[in-house]
Amino acid sequence: MVDDNKRPDVWIGHVRMPTPKMEESHAFMQEIGMRPIFKGETVAVLELRGGTHIVLANDENHEPADVSFDLMVEDLAETHAQYQERGYQVTEIEKGRIHDSFYLTEPGGNRIVVNSTHVPDHSLV
Repeated sequence: MVDDNKRPDVWIGHVRMPTPKMEESHAFMQEIGMRPIFKGETVAVLELRGGTHIVLANDENHEPADVSFDLMVEDLAETHAQYQERGYQVTEIEKGRIHDSFYLTEPGGNRIVVNSTHVPDHSLV
């Protein structure tokens, strides 16, 4: 039987995001709440809540795209409003079956889905 109150034994360690604008993308990720771990000339690592690391890879030839991961926030409407106030490029919030969400475009042109949470007990995260 699974103990629903126990934190899972595994998690995602790293996700990769290529960007043609390393400096700007690195600064942006910090602005939205990620913690810097390492920064080199061609790679930077930032940490999210839960310990997952985003690895930014400098790629001058990268064509901006929708990234292969999404972000989740406690209060989607508040986050959306804050991002708009900061002048970030965001879409309108879309209502979903499980999550409400919007797209956030980072300085390198990549689009990131930002989702509402559906975790009932936030102390487990």
